[in-house]
Amino acid sequence: MSPALKWDGHTHTKFCYHGNDAESEKYIDRAIELGFQRYSITEHPPLPDAWVPDEKLMGELAMPEAELPLYMDYVSTIKQKYEGRIEITTGLELDYLQGALSYTEAIVDRYQNQLEDVVYSVHFLPGRGGMRCVDFTADDFSENLLSYYGTLEKVVDEYYNHVEAAIEWAAGLPMRKRIGHINLIEKFSQKLPPIDEAQIKRRLENILPKLAKSGVGIDVNTAGLRVPTCGKPYVPEWFFAACKEQGIPLVYGSDSHRPDHVGSGYEWFEAQLLR
Repeated sequence: MSPALKWDGHTHTKFCYHGNDAESEKYIDRAIELGFQRYSITEHPPLPDAWVPDEKLMGELAMPEAELPLYMDYVSTIKQKYEGRIEITTGLELDYLQGALSYTEAIVDRYQNQLEDVVYSVHFLPGRGGMRCVDFTADDFSENLLSYYGTLEKVVDEYYNHVEAAIEWAAGLPMRKRIGHINLIEKFSQKLPPIDEAQIKRRLENILPKLAKSGVGIDVNTAGLRVPTCGKPYVPEWFFAACKEQGIPLVYGSDSHRPDHVGSGYEWFEAQLLR
């Protein structure tokens, strides 16, 4: 089974403050060179004020409110520029915001006529002092999540509780939607206490029927291959195979934050499809 079209469904732009200031043309020109036929631009939208307690980090996580319409106009211009050469789709990487779902709903309502792709991700868990990133640094994870929950097992369970809630919410979206990097909790696995893979498998097995019922797909995110403390995609091979068997949409995502990230790990994605 080969992909119907070569598609990078998770990419970022100069509007990402923890990414790169390169114009999107550099990303897309590389995508064309690599033979991609569809390219989804899925930037992080703004977050509620003071969503995380670290003010400096807050400034790196997402664009300011005033930039969201500028971003949407930017993508529209890019779409027009590349028409006939590669399909550009307008998207966002929305966050599951426990206790602030109305904030996300307002963004979707405002742009639902433009949004074609939503990657819905869990980046934040309640932790020491407020909401904390699961993917900031290993030290931050230890200090503000692991010490808060007491055991890694409890952190992992809380993470997948959020993923399940995210699937339920995303099911109501009218556009294409997929859960972003479903195993992001493993980003720092080589610097943290060992994660119980049996626990992860149990939680993912419980998630499969929820995905199949909801119509929510999976962002087959290969960025973990680029992370020294992870070294593997954020989708296990067995889970990929189970999704394929159950007809759950599987969309490759480079999660590119620099032009040279585009297409990275695609060979792994294609190999899983061909099995």
